[in-house]
Amino acid sequence: MFGSKIKTDENKINEILSRGVDRVEKREHLEKRLREGKKLRVKLGIDPTSQNIHIGRAVALWKLRAFQELGHQAILIIGDFTAQIGDTSDKSSERPMLSEEQVKTNMKTYFDQAFKILDKDKTETFYNSEWLKKLCAIDISKMADAFGLHEFEAREVISRRIKEGKRVSLREVLYPLFQGYDSVKVSADVELGGSDQWFNLLAGRSIQPLYGQQPQDILTTHLLEGTDKRKMSSSWGNVINITDEPNDMFGKVMRIYDGEDGIVIRRYLERATMMSMEEVRKLEQELKTGANPRDIKKRLAEEIVSLYYSVKVAREASDEWEKVFSNKELPSEMEEAKASGTVTTVIAGVFNVSNSEIKRLINEKAISVNGEAVSDWHYEVKKGDIIKVGSRRFVKIV
Repeated sequence: MFGSKIKTDENKINEILSRGVDRVEKREHLEKRLREGKKLRVKLGIDPTSQNIHIGRAVALWKLRAFQELGHQAILIIGDFTAQIGDTSDKSSERPMLSEEQVKTNMKTYFDQAFKILDKDKTETFYNSEWLKKLCAIDISKMADAFGLHEFEAREVISRRIKEGKRVSLREVLYPLFQGYDSVKVSADVELGGSDQWFNLLAGRSIQPLYGQQPQDILTTHLLEGTDKRKMSSSWGNVINITDEPNDMFGKVMRIYDGEDGIVIRRYLERATMMSMEEVRKLEQELKTGANPRDIKKRLAEEIVSLYYSVKVAREASDEWEKVFSNKELPSEMEEAKASGTVTTVIAGVFNVSNSEIKRLINEKAISVNGEAVSDWHYEVKKGDIIKVGSRRFVKIV
């Protein structure tokens, strides 16, 4: 896919250093290395804290892909060890430890998912348990000696928790050391991460000299809001996963917040697509001057689905969305269930929705049978009925 030579394309270098970027440590140093054409080892680590990679996490993966396209060596680390420890960088309370079994379940398809973005044949891959399980107490003590407790306490999220009287475990203090040691083991020249990873990436810069390595350059990307405007997070369920089915992916994009002059839409255009920045700025201007956000979101949804599937599939998803949500027609394909009992039983079985959630949806008139809102959660369904749950889920009784 990519050539072996290092490219020094000025426009691409500028875009790497600016598009979706929050901060770059020693930008002039990294910029100089990129322009000189030195082949860099560029590292990104992902902890498998859930089973899917969402497009918020994919922002850094696309940045790694951009380095890869210039000819630099991409290094992807799945943090199977660090996922158990738990990174507190973006958490307002202590993240519980995950079991080894849960992590193994979560990470089964992580590399396959990442290779929807990266060139598999040109990516070095690792699990950090390969070396972190072998660390001894003196190794950890050596790294810990490079940091003061005040540095950890100064982090905004930790400072807030301490002020609120919330527990901060010593385990959480160790996490940046382990991530920093990853950089030592792969001899990273550059490390990428989300903006919430800044302290962890700086830890790598502090630890590498202890092992005779030059400190890595670091670049962080902006985080991406979820469909409900909060930070995209699997634990909140507001995610768009890169493995979502095309129609589902398209529909989720169409539901993102479109207020405040389309601020969230504009962030998605820059961070979650590969559209040219010229086109992004044009669409941003249209939003600011009164364009219908729905039209811009349709374009955005098509771009995102195209990235992970194809232009053809994206157009089909767009047509399907138009059919179901604009024309109020039934979808071309829908779930099926055999006639058996109440609407509650069917919805719980097909969509794995709790009874309390179903009751809430019924109270909000968000469940209908054959176009008529259901008010009784004991409503008996029969063969041929079409159940609609919310705005996008359908099931046909057969």
